[in-house]
Amino acid sequence: MPKALITGITGQDGSYLAEFLLEQGYEVVGMVRRTSTVNFHRIAQFQEQIELVPGDLGDQVSLIHLLEEHRPDEVYNLAAQSFVQTSWNQPVFTGDVTALGVTRLLDAIRFVNPKIRFYQASSSEMFGKVVEVPQRETTPFYPRSPYGVAKVYGHWITVNYRESYDLHATSGILFNHESPRRGLEFVTRKITHHVAQIKLGLTNEVRLGNLDSQRDWGFAGDYVRAMWLMLQQEKPDDFVVATGETHSVQQFLEESFGYVDLDWHDYVVQDPRYMRPAEVDLLVGDAKKAGKLLGWEPSVSFRQLVRMMVDADLKMLQDGITPM
Repeated sequence: MPKALITGITGQDGSYLAEFLLEQGYEVVGMVRRTSTVNFHRIAQFQEQIELVPGDLGDQVSLIHLLEEHRPDEVYNLAAQSFVQTSWNQPVFTGDVTALGVTRLLDAIRFVNPKIRFYQASSSEMFGKVVEVPQRETTPFYPRSPYGVAKVYGHWITVNYRESYDLHATSGILFNHESPRRGLEFVTRKITHHVAQIKLGLTNEVRLGNLDSQRDWGFAGDYVRAMWLMLQQEKPDDFVVATGETHSVQQFLEESFGYVDLDWHDYVVQDPRYMRPAEVDLLVGDAKKAGKLLGWEPSVSFRQLVRMMVDADLKMLQDGITPM
């Protein structure tokens, strides 16, 4: 039975990846930080099938001990300060975890067992102010946030360790991927949650920033399958994972409000507080390489994704469950 270690297992991607790996017959170990609050709701349905262990990307000694004790075959680094807006208010913390944390984990792998296969969660935010459309593996980076800058560092240190120490270290440059498990601070889930609230008469508005930003949105459950496929390859490499379609925030509003027979114009308020200091206007990925070499392609369309999220938020509120 292969064993995988997932950092960030309690997040959206970590929960879907853990679920997927369990289905593949893996033994799954999830690294969690010691905190005063426990936030395991995304993995509650299969928590007894995985082993949760303490560790922190800010503490290399804890990473070494974790790898020595559990001896994983694969490590998926999904942990990060992952909210772009927060990165402007906490740029040093973002850099320490999202950038330097990758170095600490790679160095721990090099020290404990260089045969471990490593996956780094890179991000389309690295492209930022894009220099070509669509964006592919060879597109130059131009990050527009402390989060994007930190992800660029994490990406390149992964490449550097791969080339310097012959590690099987791969980066997946994932474009925006959403699901009902997305945090409420992200614009897609913020929209679908408010749509459900408005439909049920629990609120009458949603405040948003830039409605013209365009993103390549896919389903997180599809994207974790690509992560696993990358580590099954003989040689490590970098892959863009995307749908190849782009939609604006306004289109997301139209689809989600229209699904419940509401007009978004009646409920949306643009609020300057939610405007980014430096905006990323357009992201759309070219995943031909992943299609050719991994045999990967998305299975959930934009419309299906939006409706899936609205349905889940409606059910959650109707069942009296507090969203997290």
